[in-house]
Amino acid sequence: MAAHKPAGMARRLAHTCGRHRRNHRYPPHLLNTRRPMALSLSSLKSTKRNDPPVILLYGVDGIGKTSLAAEFPDPIYLATEGERPPSDIEMATPGTIESFDDLLNVIGELLTEEHDRRTVIIDSLDGLEPLVWRATSARLGINSIEEAGFGKGYVEADTEWNELMAAVSALSRAGMYVVMLAHPEIVRFDSPTTDPYSRYQPKLHKRSNALVREKSDIVAFMNYRISIKEKEVARQTKVSHAEGGKERQVHFNEAAGFNAKNRYSMPDSVVYRKGQGFTDIAKFWPVGNDNDQGDAA
Repeated sequence: MAAHKPAGMARRLAHTCGRHRRNHRYPPHLLNTRRPMALSLSSLKSTKRNDPPVILLYGVDGIGKTSLAAEFPDPIYLATEGERPPSDIEMATPGTIESFDDLLNVIGELLTEEHDRRTVIIDSLDGLEPLVWRATSARLGINSIEEAGFGKGYVEADTEWNELMAAVSALSRAGMYVVMLAHPEIVRFDSPTTDPYSRYQPKLHKRSNALVREKSDIVAFMNYRISIKEKEVARQTKVSHAEGGKERQVHFNEAAGFNAKNRYSMPDSVVYRKGQGFTDIAKFWPVGNDNDQGDAA
C-alpha cells in the first residue's frame, strides 16, 4: 500500500486555528471603484467536495460504535482514558491520549509525516472534553474551567474545540476519514412548536455539542430498532411494551428522539450488519481519494 503523503496541511492549519475575520460594509460609491481583488470571478471553483467525511458517531452503550468505526480503511485508534475497542478488534494506536496537546501532536504528525493510515478514530469526545477544559484553563491561567465564573470558561473552550475541528478538517482535506465517537445522554428538549419531550444527543456540554455537530459532515446515531405493541390486560385497559431490540440501525437524519444530520442526501437509517457497515454507508458519499475507490464500491 502506498504511503499517505500529506499536502502541507499542518502549516496551513496553524494559520486557520483561531483566525478571526471582520466583515466590512463599503459605501455604495466605492462599489464602482476598481480595487485589487484577492478573489476573482475569472477563477470560479466548484463548491462540491470529494473529501472523506468528518463523522460524529454516537449511540447507546454496547451497540457497536467502535466496531463500525474499525471497519473504515486502515484506521489509527486514538483513545482517551478508559476507552478501548472490543476484544475481537485490533487497530494501530500510539497509546492513550492524556492531554489535548497529545491529540493535536498526533494529528500534526499524520498531516506532515508519511504513513499508511487512512482513517482517524477518536474515542471518545466526551472523554476528550475534560482534557479540552484542562487546556483552556491552562491558557487562561486558572485551575478549573468553573473558576472563570459565570460560564465564561465554557465559552473560552470554544477556542480549543474550534482548533480540534480545524485539525480534523485538515485531515479530511488530506484524504483521511475522521470518525469521532461519543456516548449518548437523554435530555429534555423544549420545542418551540410542541410540548417538551426527551431525546438522545452526544454527551457533551451544550456549547461543544452544538459546535462539533455543526462542523461535522455526518452526525450518526446508533440504536436498536424497537417496536411498541399494546396488549389488553383487562376490559378497556391496555398496556404498552417494547418488542424487538436486536436489529441495529444507524440513523443519519434528525428525528424527534435524537440528533442526527448528513450533507450527502443519505437515507434516514441503514441497518448495521457487522463487517458490512462501512460498505453499506460509504456508497452514499463521494469517494475521498483514489485509494478509496475499492473501499466504497
